[in-house]
Amino acid sequence: MSATIKDVAREAGVSVATVSRVLNGNCNVSEDSASRVNDAIKKLHYSPNFLGRNLRKCETNVILCIMPTSEHSLYSKIVTGMQRYASKLGYDIITAFSDNTATAEARQMNMLFNRTVDGVVLLGTMYDADSLNKLAQNYDIALCCEGVPGADVLTVAVDDESGAFDAVTALIEKGHRDIAFLGTKSEAISSTARENGYKKALEKAGIPFREELVYRDSYEYNCGTDAMNYFAGLEKRPSAVFAVSDLLAIAVIHRAYELGIEVGKDISVMGFDNITMCEMMLPTVSTVEQPCFKMGELVIEKLIENIHSAKKDNNYYTVDHKVIMRQSTGD
Repeated sequence: MSATIKDVAREAGVSVATVSRVLNGNCNVSEDSASRVNDAIKKLHYSPNFLGRNLRKCETNVILCIMPTSEHSLYSKIVTGMQRYASKLGYDIITAFSDNTATAEARQMNMLFNRTVDGVVLLGTMYDADSLNKLAQNYDIALCCEGVPGADVLTVAVDDESGAFDAVTALIEKGHRDIAFLGTKSEAISSTARENGYKKALEKAGIPFREELVYRDSYEYNCGTDAMNYFAGLEKRPSAVFAVSDLLAIAVIHRAYELGIEVGKDISVMGFDNITMCEMMLPTVSTVEQPCFKMGELVIEKLIENIHSAKKDNNYYTVDHKVIMRQSTGD
């Protein structure tokens, strides 16, 4: 029986993904690893027949990325990172938009079920944990940017709780104690974790949590407007607002100016995500940056390794975040 790519990886003491990089001429491999792979190829007389491999295993070298919406620059940055890494291994990324509907997402997943694609990355999903766990037993799927509670599926995301904690701590360090929280009623991991981070930052600073400074609705822009109306109507208006998304933060800023409240002076506003609009706004928006390119690269790296491995990596990987202070917090 002729040698397989797994035999080469085992002989060289590297991952299947590393062997794939060498075969595709990817320079992102150390000289030592490349040398061991090439030695193993010669020793085992391995001859990569990509066409034959695809026909035998029904591989397409295509990965589908399903996004909830096309109106979020965060997703486009992640997809760019995915494509850059995938192309190094001879893979392509195609995208689809579910519009946050289970019907559309299920229809798009048919591309995986009929083997039109080798794997799927979900940037947010309508599937629950049980459904995802069942899918992962037979197909190569991954979650990116947004995890699902209880899902034993490969996931790559930022540490939302830690990011929120650092953002609120930055506001506290600037002297704020009346810090409002603008969140959602969603049970998504990110929204819940960011609220937990807000509460923990207050607790560590010895600041009592006050439910009247919390406004929860949805991620829609108009909810930020409604939130600012609510905060402005309080007997004692908060001196700062931490929003769980930049879109909500931008809505707060717009409404504040309409109410004659100067952002960065009369009130500080902090968002989360660092979407492109944050640097285009006046004032520019303070936020928590998610390393989108890195998330995209990492989820593709791990997913392709799973595609070529009998033992699946279902770990939950977190990537570093960065708090960026701009004009909306007086910086």
